[in-house]
Amino acid sequence: FDAPSAHALTATQDIDATAAASFAVISEVENWPVWLSFLRSVRIVGDRPSLEVGADIAIRSRLPGEEEELFEVDRFLTNHHLSLVGAYSCRRRIDIRLEQKSSLTRVTVRLDYPTYGGVMAALLDRLTRRRRLQAELADGLVHLKGLVEFKRSGDVLLDDF
Repeated sequence: FDAPSAHALTATQDIDATAAASFAVISEVENWPVWLSFLRSVRIVGDRPSLEVGADIAIRSRLPGEEEELFEVDRFLTNHHLSLVGAYSCRRRIDIRLEQKSSLTRVTVRLDYPTYGGVMAALLDRLTRRRRLQAELADGLVHLKGLVEFKRSGDVLLDDF
């Protein structure tokens, strides 16, 4: 990762699956709101329909800022690293890193967003929104773990019959 800002949110989760299986689920950006509850919708936009360096991704979230924000994939290494940077603010960043550790994959997600409005606004953000987002990010990685391990196990849902 780049040097994190002092207020970056970070969460880590070990998943009992390969990095390739974990990255396949992460690469389905339209499904990010399933495991990251603070996101409302995520979609790839523009003339690059696949996840690759330079692709634009529109994200609607409960993060401070505009209702819908445009991010650009600035780093992409299949099965290892996905980094999004805000198209209009390089201080907005979402980094997802995967490390294969024997049969486990460690997924680390870091979320950076700026706070504006001076010291009081930053303090209020730290005491309210950031705490809630930190908890939601940690919970989201537990949901991701469940999704990846469920897909890996090949279990069949009753709805599939």
